[in-house]
Amino acid sequence: MPNESSDRPRVTGVHHAAVRAKDFDASVAFYTGVLGMTPRLGWGQPGERAIMLDVGDGNHVEIFERPDAPATPPDPEPPLLHLALRTDALDALTEKARAAGMTVTMEPRGVDIANTCSDGGLPGTVPVRISFFRGPDGELIELFQNELT
Repeated sequence: MPNESSDRPRVTGVHHAAVRAKDFDASVAFYTGVLGMTPRLGWGQPGERAIMLDVGDGNHVEIFERPDAPATPPDPEPPLLHLALRTDALDALTEKARAAGMTVTMEPRGVDIANTCSDGGLPGTVPVRISFFRGPDGELIELFQNELT
């Protein structure tokens, strides 16, 4: 991970949008076969899998397997799980959100994702740093920092 620039924390792009899928395989087939996205990073076991599909230019759609979810989601779990924003200053930006009155729901932490996409061009383990907070309207926002995806 690069050194963070705490003098000017900023969002550097949208990393991914996360979607809940009742039928994981059908959703992956749709996003890859119909929309042309490329599997890049996958993890988990059947019943709790997830995958990041490359949209291009470092943007992704992340699909989470939720086989027990109803076809039409009830509140409070809509199909869009969270908005992930790419940053090069995760800790500083998390503190900036907290200072603005946002509720941090996951403090900044490192996560090693065990990659199950053998042909995605990434190593077997992908280190990332993440944090989550609630936005002004209660939306869940993830800050995402890494160099590989």
